[in-house]
Amino acid sequence: MLEVAYLALLATAYQRAPLTVVYPIARGSAPVIVLVVSVVALGASLPVGAALGVLAVGGGVVLVRGDARGRGGTLLGLAVATCIAGYTLVDHAGLHHAAPIPYLELVMIPTSIAYLAGAVALWGPRALAAELRPATVVAGLGMFGAYALALAALARAAAAPVAAVRESSVVIATALAAAVLHERVDRRRWAGAVLVVAGVAAIALAG
Repeated sequence: MLEVAYLALLATAYQRAPLTVVYPIARGSAPVIVLVVSVVALGASLPVGAALGVLAVGGGVVLVRGDARGRGGTLLGLAVATCIAGYTLVDHAGLHHAAPIPYLELVMIPTSIAYLAGAVALWGPRALAAELRPATVVAGLGMFGAYALALAALARAAAAPVAAVRESSVVIATALAAAVLHERVDRRRWAGAVLVVAGVAAIALAG
C-alpha cells in the first residue's frame, strides 16, 4: 500500500511541480521522518554521530533544493517523503523474515499489478502500451536494482542511517544537472551538497 501511494503521489508531483522542487524535498525529508519515528515511536537507539549525520543530510538537502516555488510542490514532496519513510521502516522490519531479493519480489509484484490496473483504468491499455519504450525498461531495471541494494543495506544496518545515505542521490542529481544538463547550481546548493557528504561521513564513522 505504501509503495502504490508513493508511486501515485510521485507521478502527481512530477506533473504539477518541477523535479528540482519535488525530488529534494521528498528524498531529503524522508531520513528525518525515519529518525523521528524510529526513536520516538519504535524506541530505537542510534549513536549520537549517526543522529547528527541524519540531521546534517536533511539540512544539506534543504540547501541543495534551493528556493522551492509553489506550495503544492512542497506539500506533495512532503507526502512522498512520508511514504518513503513509511516503507523504509516496514522494509527494515520485513527483512527479519526474508532475504532482500525474495522480499523485494513479494513487495513489487502486487504493487505493479495494482498500479498497472489503476493506469489502465485511467488512461486505457493503448496509452499504457505507448509508454513501453527502451527508456522505460532501463528505468524499471534501475529502480529494481537500486531498491535491491537498499534492502541489502537495510538487512545490515539501522533504518535511519540507510535512509540518509540513500538520499545522497540528491547530491548526485545536482552534480549531473550541472555537468550534463548545464543547469545553474549556485553556492547555496553546493554548500548543501558538502553538508550532505559530511552527514554521510558522520553516519559511516558512527557505524
